[in-house]
Order: sequence, then structure tokens, then C-alpha cells
Amino acid sequence: MRLAIFDLDHTLLAGDSDLLWGQYLCRLGVVDPAYYAAENLRFYQAYQAGTLDIHAFAAFSLKPLTEHPRAQLEAWRADFMQTVVEPIICPGADPLIARHRAEGAVTLIMTATNRFITEPIAARLGVDHLIATDPEEIDGRFTGRIAGTPNFQHGKVTRLAAWRQTQAEAADHVTFYSDSRNDLPLLEVADQAVAVDPDEVLRAEAEGRGWPIISLRSAPLKATDTP
Repeated sequence: MRLAIFDLDHTLLAGDSDLLWGQYLCRLGVVDPAYYAAENLRFYQAYQAGTLDIHAFAAFSLKPLTEHPRAQLEAWRADFMQTVVEPIICPGADPLIARHRAEGAVTLIMTATNRFITEPIAARLGVDHLIATDPEEIDGRFTGRIAGTPNFQHGKVTRLAAWRQTQAEAADHVTFYSDSRNDLPLLEVADQAVAVDPDEVLRAEAEGRGWPIISLRSAPLKATDTP
């Protein structure tokens, strides 16, 4: 089995769904706009710098999920998908995923962004599996805490290894697409690492290691454009 793994934010999307969800909540007025926007940006900048405390961010970003009924959250999420996420799906994302599926690969999104936000995005993209940071739920309500290992930095390696143990067929080749320095641990263990619209640290690593560097933000890729 061949396995094609995709990071989500700034890889398949031309933006960050976690940051944008926070901004969306600010526009709705369901969080304090000034405070929440400033903290949301601060955590995002820490993520970009590779210094994010994922548990501190989760305590901040998951709190709104604890404060509203599930039906209301899902209604907001559906509107967020239509008005915010759909316009930032990279033009090359659907064709690249489709090509891997046509070649018989199993497709998987691995993202640090929480499952509540990313589950409908993975469904929209037609990806077979999703591994995300899982918000804890008790009796159908979010607690504001992370369940299990955050799917972030080295956590992605841990979560992928655990997931592979549950699969009936072993993967004999893994390709991983990402934009971020935060994904270097998983890029280093993939059989084929591909840098997608990379940040400056990942670009330098990709150039030094001979990894392909591609963009999904313009015309759809041709079959010969990627490994």
C-alpha cells in the first residue's frame, strides 16, 4: 500500500483554518473581539516561529467549543466551511489528491488543527482518513482539553505510528506534503518528503536535502510535476 499524507493549513489550504476560525468567531461577536483576536494572532505567530505551546493554545482555542450548544457550533462550522474555507482551497489540492487516489494510494490528512474544525474539510477534499488534534468530549460536550496526544510536531510521528498499527495493510511507501518547519519530524521519516509553499526554514531544509518544492496555489499540477 502506498500512503499519501497531506498537512492541511498552508498546504492544501491557502491559509490557516485555526486562525481563520478564531477570526470568524470574532466577527460573530461570540468572543471578546479585541482580546481574542490579539491572542489568536500571538499563538499563530508562535506556531510560525516553531515555538507554540500546543496545550496553552488548546486551552485558549477550544474554550469557545465549551460555551455553546453542539447544534449552534455545527451551524457556525457549516457557514465557516462555505464562506471561509471553500474560497481558500488551493487550486492544486483537489487534482493532487485525485492523482494519488487514481494511483491506488490511501490518502490521509495530518493536521495540528482540531478535529471539530477539520473533519468537514477532509470530507470536502475527499481524503480517506484524518488524524487531527482531538478535543476531549464528555457526555457529548467539549471539555476544552485535548484528548490523547496532540497531532503536532513529534506528536504527528507518534500518532501516525499508532494509526498504522490499526490498518490491515502495511504501507510500503509514504509521501508527506507540508509547508511548515513544525512538520520536520514527520518529513524526515517519510519515504518521500515534499515541501509545499514552504516557510523559510522548511525551504532551506528542502533545498539542502534535495526534497521537491512545489506550489498548489496556482494552476492544477500535471501528473509529472510531483513524485
